[in-house]
Amino acid sequence: MQRGSFKGMKSLNKSIILTKILNEGPISRAQIAKDTQLTPPTVGSLVKELIDQRIVKESTQGTSKGGRKPTMLVIDQQAYYMIGIDAGPSQIDLILTDLSGKIIANAQHQLLLPITDKQFLTQLIHVTEAMVTDHVKYSDHIIGIGVAMHGVVDANEGESLYAPNLNLRDMPIAEALSNHFSYMVKVENDARALALAETWFGQGKGYDRLVAVNIGTGVGAGVVIEGDLYHGETFIAGEIGHMTIDLNGARCSCGNYGCWQTVISGPSIATRTKQFIKEGMDTSLTDLTDVTAFDVFEAAEAGDTFAQKILTETGYYIGVGLTNLIHTINPSQIILNGGVMKANTYLMPIIKETIAERVLTRAAKDTLVTVSELGDHATALGAVALILVELFAKNGELEL
Repeated sequence: MQRGSFKGMKSLNKSIILTKILNEGPISRAQIAKDTQLTPPTVGSLVKELIDQRIVKESTQGTSKGGRKPTMLVIDQQAYYMIGIDAGPSQIDLILTDLSGKIIANAQHQLLLPITDKQFLTQLIHVTEAMVTDHVKYSDHIIGIGVAMHGVVDANEGESLYAPNLNLRDMPIAEALSNHFSYMVKVENDARALALAETWFGQGKGYDRLVAVNIGTGVGAGVVIEGDLYHGETFIAGEIGHMTIDLNGARCSCGNYGCWQTVISGPSIATRTKQFIKEGMDTSLTDLTDVTAFDVFEAAEAGDTFAQKILTETGYYIGVGLTNLIHTINPSQIILNGGVMKANTYLMPIIKETIAERVLTRAAKDTLVTVSELGDHATALGAVALILVELFAKNGELEL
């Protein structure tokens, strides 16, 4: 056996053991050996390495089955920490977490728009430095920085190829942060990071075919197939906000007409509302200059039937797009997130009704469609998960 292949096998076995402890701990060495079919000496040797690396620790003693009580193993959640960054189109959201994803600290910083690529990267470094400085007691134990960036991202190179809402291209995010910090840096599209967050911390655990759809200022999706993120040939897989719903529809920020996000995103809801108000619709919403999707939601909550109709119509459009998604990918679960989904009380009934009416088969009607429970830092948690993927990767080993 070649040295390289031996190292790869050792890394794979270590990952198998780590994942077993992560998902089923507290668990004994003997049980790991039995479940994974690795030899007890192999398990013992690799567990020792994981303990030496402070990823795994011994906890309580288990129940005896005739001999000595086994010592149980768990992930040492407080051994290392990670910074997750949601680099959105209007603000940067940062979190500091432990290995379990528990948020130790968070901060938000507004972007001053318009912004150049150099200014964006400088601000990204500045706010990350502030997070490290403000929580210096964790700095020696931080193992990585994950960045979830909107738009088209080359995850292999850590580069933002196109950020449409900022009108910026070809930004070397990983390189810029790596040149400034000694931590590992991983960069991913925000919607794909969101899908990763659901598989690690949310409702996506245990699902092999998952799509997470983020509906906010724009619309994007992350696709998980057999537990792995799907990027596509040129890193645009999941850009479902730009699938055409109406050939004669409104112009999108991408330059095309009738994209899905022109009818379901937050700004599109506001635009559609303003147009109806101009046409004389009876509503409590009268300010044409500042009306937002959140204003529509608040008006609906106050009993405004026009606002409720706008949200119901939006739910129909979401349902049409999700039906296309089901017919294309056929996932076992779709998880919806983003600011627009705060109005899920009005949206979800019509979304599910539309899907049930339009899908091809009875089985497809049973596709689980839910609203994320991860909260406002879901995308930043996805950025944290980028580091966890490296830590628990099956094809590599994080240097600690």
